[in-house]
Amino acid sequence: MRNYKDEYQLWLDSPALSEAEWAELNAIADDEKEIESRFFAPLEFGTAGLRGTMKLGLHQMNVHVIRHATQAFANVIKAEGAEAMSKGIAICFDCRNNSELFAREAACVMAANGIHVRIFDALRPTPELSFAVRYYGTTAGLNITASHNPKEYNGYKVYWSDGAQLPPQHAAAIADQMSRLDIFNDFVSCDFDEAVSDGRIELIGAETDEAYLEKVLEQAINKDVVQKVADRLKIVYTPFHGAGYKLVPEALHRLGVTQLYPVKEQMVLDGNFPTVESPNPENPEGFYLAIDLAKQVGSDLIIGTDPDSDRIGVMVRDGESYTTITGNQLGVLLLDYVINARRTAGTLPANAGAVKSIVTTEMAKAVAEANGVHFEDTFTGFKFMAERIAEWEKAGSYEYIFAYEESYGYMMGDYVRDKDAVTASMMVAEMAAYYFDKGMNLKQAMESLYEKYGRYAEKTLNLVMPGLDGLAKMKNLMAQLRSEPPKEIAGTEVFRLRDYSDGSITVPELGVMGETPIKGSNVLYFELADGTSFIVRPSGTEPKIKVYILCKGADKAECDAKLKKYSEYAENLKK
Repeated sequence: MRNYKDEYQLWLDSPALSEAEWAELNAIADDEKEIESRFFAPLEFGTAGLRGTMKLGLHQMNVHVIRHATQAFANVIKAEGAEAMSKGIAICFDCRNNSELFAREAACVMAANGIHVRIFDALRPTPELSFAVRYYGTTAGLNITASHNPKEYNGYKVYWSDGAQLPPQHAAAIADQMSRLDIFNDFVSCDFDEAVSDGRIELIGAETDEAYLEKVLEQAINKDVVQKVADRLKIVYTPFHGAGYKLVPEALHRLGVTQLYPVKEQMVLDGNFPTVESPNPENPEGFYLAIDLAKQVGSDLIIGTDPDSDRIGVMVRDGESYTTITGNQLGVLLLDYVINARRTAGTLPANAGAVKSIVTTEMAKAVAEANGVHFEDTFTGFKFMAERIAEWEKAGSYEYIFAYEESYGYMMGDYVRDKDAVTASMMVAEMAAYYFDKGMNLKQAMESLYEKYGRYAEKTLNLVMPGLDGLAKMKNLMAQLRSEPPKEIAGTEVFRLRDYSDGSITVPELGVMGETPIKGSNVLYFELADGTSFIVRPSGTEPKIKVYILCKGADKAECDAKLKKYSEYAENLKK
């Protein structure tokens, strides 16, 4: 097995490199740490595909890694047989630097392998890629995107025929193929324009948008209330320079929104994200231009979607300022709204079901159960929710009406199997109109839900651990928490520990006392004596460990005190 120095030399000596690429690598010849970080190992191919910074190297995102991964992916599709190759693959990309280049490189490798390609003619939202896989009946899907990561990143997100991200067995098959293939020699490609002219690559665009938007609009429950307040309800929208710039405003207009104010500076497509440090709708500071515009026009609501338009962030007017609705809160608001609006409209299924991730607020479960809706948890990631929903469909047990996770991702309808900020933006606008008609904004609506279902509070902390040292620290921390689990956290007794890697449920002093209904994910879930959940999980796409604190209290003050206490404990885990 080659070490990182050998790998670096192999790349330097490869005739596949252009003069500019060779110069880039030669420039780091005296930087041992940089060489190691680029060549110590390949990017790990998981169920989320690949994600990394855009540099030359084995552990980076570049055309060589794209071709390598695509050849491996093509081999997995070919193994399914001639029909799978004919059904082919749908390919999409976002606004990031190199996204279109990487998407076309992947299309050329797929086409050269005899796999029919449908590729969007320009950038599109991630959920539309999931839709295209289902709509066209393709065997697979590929999206070149790094979602909400900083501008230096790009990613390779893979889907299977159900429109959900790749199941573990197929991800493992691609990883196995990558380990067998030489990155420079073991792939085939073709000329993009020639493949388009002879039909191996098919461009898709406006007709797919229309089919997708038609399905999105079908999710609307009460367009009348939007029309009722349309001349008064003002909404500011920002796509953060990304793929939502076209379809989100279109969906809102078709819903009946007339007072829509896009943030002009951020409607400009730009992979450098010049107006924000991070294009992540989870970060309130990114909304500063939207807030300025909202104050200027007197807007009640701000909606922001991330660069690939699968996540949505929301802010509402709160007196003279604007306040964030968290991902957990927005999910609870939408779940409650969908249940009750559909019940009023007579479209709520008798066997309605909803899904959330295990790190998402328990308030969602309280809302569902109080309304007679079946509720289940899955691991983080919409592929797991899609899997659960598919099981319900197969068994004929429950009809899903809503799925979400705390990191600002929401899914409705049977036309996508991934989080969808286009549909979510439309539903948030409808819900805002409903409450606006009652003289309430979404913050006030959330307070009314706390009064109805109980006071809950949540906080997510990101323990960032960059570099090779960080990877080791992350592994060591998880190992230590397993081998020597704390008996108390911030002075509160640990009542029970769920280890979702092996499914064990451990009670201190008594040992293993049961098994979780799902297992196979690197998550430690500490249940505390005061009803708080303290959850530790390494991120699958970024160099950080995420700590989730989910609590319930008699009032806001009690919840805030719990969050403060457990947050301080969590911060110390990094030391």
